[in-house]
Amino acid sequence: MKKIYLVFYVLLFSVFVSSTPVPAVLAACPGDPNCPDLTTKTTTPQTSSGSVSLENPLGEKTTVEEIIGRVISAALGVVGSLALLMFIYGGFTWMMAGGNTEAVTKGRNILMWAAIGLVVIFTSYTLVRFVITSLAP
Repeated sequence: MKKIYLVFYVLLFSVFVSSTPVPAVLAACPGDPNCPDLTTKTTTPQTSSGSVSLENPLGEKTTVEEIIGRVISAALGVVGSLALLMFIYGGFTWMMAGGNTEAVTKGRNILMWAAIGLVVIFTSYTLVRFVITSLAP
């Protein structure tokens, strides 16, 4: 039983590692003159009045609705990945039941609840998308 948990945790870790975006700055570009130099510090440009101007890291015209939409979309992506892992775990449990009706029932229940979870995820995504697009000007 401990091996199943170990496999589950390894799969969970690999999904999160593989879904993590790698910034373009970390890309290796030896000999490329357009490659950013990370060893030098850049200074923030100052205006003639002496004040400091900062660039918006989220984009030029980012509204509160867009930020909330991005956070919810990211959360739904993580939940969808967890649902996929539950499908894998439920199928693995069912396959390894070996004729044990209790284990077959457990695997079938895991698959059923994972499917219900996906329906809830898709429904919540649709509702969030509708609300965000209706709030946008």
